Amino acid sequence: MEWKVYEEPEDFAEKVEPLLYEHEDKYSLFLGILSQVKAGRYEDYFLAIAEQEERALAACLMTPPHPLQLINFENAEDIESGIAKLLLRSGTEVSGVVGDQDTANKFAEFWTAETSEQTHVLMNQGLYRADAVASRLEKSPGTWRVANKKDAPLLEEWMLLFESETGIEMSGPAEAARKIDLFIEEKEVYVWEAEGEVVSCMKKTRPSKHGITVSFVFTPNNHRRKGYARSLVAEVTEELLLEYDFAMLYTDLQNPTSNKIYKEIGYEQIANPVHLKFVPRQK
Repeated sequence: MEWKVYEEPEDFAEKVEPLLYEHEDKYSLFLGILSQVKAGRYEDYFLAIAEQEERALAACLMTPPHPLQLINFENAEDIESGIAKLLLRSGTEVSGVVGDQDTANKFAEFWTAETSEQTHVLMNQGLYRADAVASRLEKSPGTWRVANKKDAPLLEEWMLLFESETGIEMSGPAEAARKIDLFIEEKEVYVWEAEGEVVSCMKKTRPSKHGITVSFVFTPNNHRRKGYARSLVAEVTEELLLEYDFAMLYTDLQNPTSNKIYKEIGYEQIANPVHLKFVPRQK
């Protein structure tokens, strides 16, 4: 078994996508980011496959500064240590790792043993799938619509608050503005409007052949506990399911409120991945 680094996303995709699509829902994050790499959204990326006799045993993808995504398709031995050694030899910086609990923890163990870093569990995640929205779900006052340019300043503020609360990624104001402009241009963001005021938001992202992911679900403090996010996610999910077979979302399992809401909508947990972050070792 040896790790092969791919320079061309199309060559990488040709080798690994058939395996990913065997579990399209479980690997939706990997598939979605790979699709964005192929579309040219990222200038900097790292793609590699662990191969044995032309068979792919594992695959990894990273778009710095985002974490490494690592999949061990066959639970093969030495996968995690092998890619850790390759990345260390090349001097590649790794901010963290996302994957199933066993694979991510094994990689983190090898990585931190060779660096001056330690592991911080950024998020113990629930991966949820919906094939339909629960019927007769109580709706909050208001309606949903696609966000427009007039919503941009508010959404930029909410993105910074969202990132601060989740700790997943921290953008500066300029980067948040760039992202929101792109989301609005691509018609990816939806808002819930009540009595003429925008009170909640969400976005669709990372479409694959049969699925779509829901993310950036946010309601500011002064509008929480009114059911706005639940209503928005439920109605937009129902709309998305007219085009896709299923919808996916990630949650923080330490947040019982959001997990309860998504289950009420019709989402069911199918996996428990983890997002581990590497931080300087405490002295």
